[in-house]
Amino acid sequence: MLEVELKYPAPDRDAVLLKLLALGAELSEERTDIDHYFNAPDRDFKKSDEALRIRRIGKGNWFTYKGPKRDAETKTRTEIEVRLRDGDAIECNAESLLLALGYRPVGVVHKQRAIYELDRPVGGRMGTLEVCFDDVERVGSFIELELLAEEAEYELAKGTVLGVAVELGLTNPERRSYLEMLLKAEGKE
Repeated sequence: MLEVELKYPAPDRDAVLLKLLALGAELSEERTDIDHYFNAPDRDFKKSDEALRIRRIGKGNWFTYKGPKRDAETKTRTEIEVRLRDGDAIECNAESLLLALGYRPVGVVHKQRAIYELDRPVGGRMGTLEVCFDDVERVGSFIELELLAEEAEYELAKGTVLGVAVELGLTNPERRSYLEMLLKAEGKE
């Protein structure tokens, strides 16, 4: 599955939210994400533009792999996400597994996220575009637009995401990941 994504700094969140609600979006969820990122023992994910993390939302746990970005306009990349069982012990075991395999911890991103869902056509089907209002600890406030698509829908999904960004008046996309911005803020680039 492809994750077609754009991220923007959020200088006027309220104005964007008003436009988003006028388009028919609805609040889906408010949550806290804690993402533990790791680097591989056999290659440098920073150089290969990949990411591997354990995400914690409440008691829920996920492994997520993100492949390299595919184009210069968006942050489109392959995303593989595996749901793990809930609980602290599972998160600890997942981290222990990665460490035993030689993966190295890189950083931890904490964010508060409000997710709004907006239905938009993607080719011959309706897709659910997520518009996320993120407050990222030590990094700042951002608005992410994200649409999951099959490989054959890539260009259509990209057009949908870019079109909604224009409708919301979003400019100056940010291509760096939250992890990259956090490491820069911490002087660990």
